Amino acid sequence: MARRCAPRNDNVVIASKAKQSGLNMFCLMHKDVPMPVSKPHLEFHRVDMSSGWSTPPGYPAGIEQKILAGALDEERGSGSRTRLLRFAPGVFTTAPFVHEYWEEVYLIAGDLTVGNDAEGRGGENFPPGTYACRPPGAVHGPFKSNGGCLLYETHYYAE
Repeated sequence: MARRCAPRNDNVVIASKAKQSGLNMFCLMHKDVPMPVSKPHLEFHRVDMSSGWSTPPGYPAGIEQKILAGALDEERGSGSRTRLLRFAPGVFTTAPFVHEYWEEVYLIAGDLTVGNDAEGRGGENFPPGTYACRPPGAVHGPFKSNGGCLLYETHYYAE
């Protein structure tokens, strides 16, 4: 759901909470630009890295996600989510991905190869500290990790 937060200064990011439909909504805005947000307000807390992981639909075994906040409704083209995605060592996907939402990815730890073939060979290797921002419709992948990796991802629809 898009909200507008009144800007106080062109150089300041304004944060406000809004109650809608009985849910706490958190809205970050810059220069009165709307942003789709469907996440709860969460303060710093320890993330349990030992549970809550699952293989996303269409991914091979050995790739798991842990949703940190939000939800993405691909059928309706709405929502936003933040997740961790991890690859076990040697796991790879075999075909490129394309989706209709924005995706931002930061490689926290490990190695990630982008553009391998269907047998997991080739591609360009990236180290920790690298970032990608992909608009809707961008073809990307396949992906592989030789030693395993951990990614931080945000996905959202433009409204």
